[in-house]
Amino acid sequence: MFDLAPVSLWLEDYSDLKRLFDGWRAQGVTDLRSHLAQDPGRLRQCSAALKVLKVNRRTLALFAAESQQTLESNLDKVFRDDMHDAVIHELAALWAGKLEFSNQSVNYALDGRRLDVQIRARVLPGYEQDWGRVLISLEDITAQVQGALQLRRSERYARDLFEHSPVSLWVEDFSAVKALLDGVRASGIDDFKTFIKVHPEFVTRCMQEIRVIDVNQQTLRMFGASSKEMLLNNIGRVFRGEMHESFAEQLLDLWEGKTFQQREVVNYALSGDAVYIHMQFSVLADFLADWGLVLLSLVDITARKKAEAYLEYLGKHDVLTQLRNRAFYAEELNRITRKGPWPLSIIAIDLNGLKAVNDEQGHAAGDSLLRRVGEVLAKAVDPPACAARIGGDEFIVLLPGVDERSALALQDRILSMLELNNQFYPGQPVSLAIGIASCQSGDMVESAIHRADQAMYAEKTRYYQDKGVDRRYAS
Repeated sequence: MFDLAPVSLWLEDYSDLKRLFDGWRAQGVTDLRSHLAQDPGRLRQCSAALKVLKVNRRTLALFAAESQQTLESNLDKVFRDDMHDAVIHELAALWAGKLEFSNQSVNYALDGRRLDVQIRARVLPGYEQDWGRVLISLEDITAQVQGALQLRRSERYARDLFEHSPVSLWVEDFSAVKALLDGVRASGIDDFKTFIKVHPEFVTRCMQEIRVIDVNQQTLRMFGASSKEMLLNNIGRVFRGEMHESFAEQLLDLWEGKTFQQREVVNYALSGDAVYIHMQFSVLADFLADWGLVLLSLVDITARKKAEAYLEYLGKHDVLTQLRNRAFYAEELNRITRKGPWPLSIIAIDLNGLKAVNDEQGHAAGDSLLRRVGEVLAKAVDPPACAARIGGDEFIVLLPGVDERSALALQDRILSMLELNNQFYPGQPVSLAIGIASCQSGDMVESAIHRADQAMYAEKTRYYQDKGVDRRYAS
């Protein structure tokens, strides 16, 4: 039975070890671990005191030994390196008077293979006094140990991927949200879109029921949090404002069975700054039944949004004066022509003397005058009116829903603002030629623009006549 056992069996003689221990006790040694630590040679004494009497076939196969003699003559190759700590544990058990022990250790086969082994040892009955016969079994657990090691490495790898991802990652539990949606469905509600419009408090409650399980390091950086605790304790400062509306859309998609979603949302850093985000939301496959595990990835697109907003601004504004540009004016005029409101009043404006300033003082001086016109019109004209620069020194104000009398009042306001501007900028005064016209319908808009231009040009002519200047060389 010994020879044919399916596990590695060793029959050994520990009597010399027992005598060594007795000698140390007689010398006053009480703490074996400390005694061995003081002199590494003492551990080698213990190992040399162990005698192998017999091993079985499984032992020879496990350690790749042709015979017991071959195995015994190469024990220094079998018991080496990282097994020493385990040996100390076994020796300490025997020192403490235990007649059996178990341990996990490392041995090495003669072909160099590392073997993780589960050791169980027992001083056989009748040998309790001298430890002359000890039976040791070794179970090869290399596959289990390596599997567990690989699992730990995989878990650590996955954790590192999560923690150090360049994208903000959130692991959340939506099971309570699903329970709320299921409850609404069970109550007979079919039109969920109308339901959440009538009951916005339901959206708020769902937001409150989300449980954040974990976030990664990029999330902390994105939202300006020093720790996960700090972020999670201030989650209400992150998800607010516009988030209520976008979360309502997210709930509607979930109601319709869309467990993978993408959308752009606005969150807030703990500093209060808006963070524009491209969000991907996914219920993990194993949790589709209860939404117990949801992964969200957030990409900060704030810089892109700012760039888009700036490009949109440039597309609709004059860079020099900050007023609307000709393209926006054309779109707005087309919209008003089609839809009103009526009446529509138009104020045509031209900067007097720009050419002379450009010729005599340079274009920088001329640009300064144009910027000042922009300042005046920006302060004087309020929405829904629209002030635009439509040419070099030409400006126009569209006044939807305003009659000519009110337009004249705005003209007075513009002139009043212009007077203040000229006082604030001593030196070169700004002078404007202004013309006004009104119309009652879309088919009269072009005619009104023409009348406003004509009135403006007439005033401009009077300005140059009063100055005694030929307008052709001064405009």
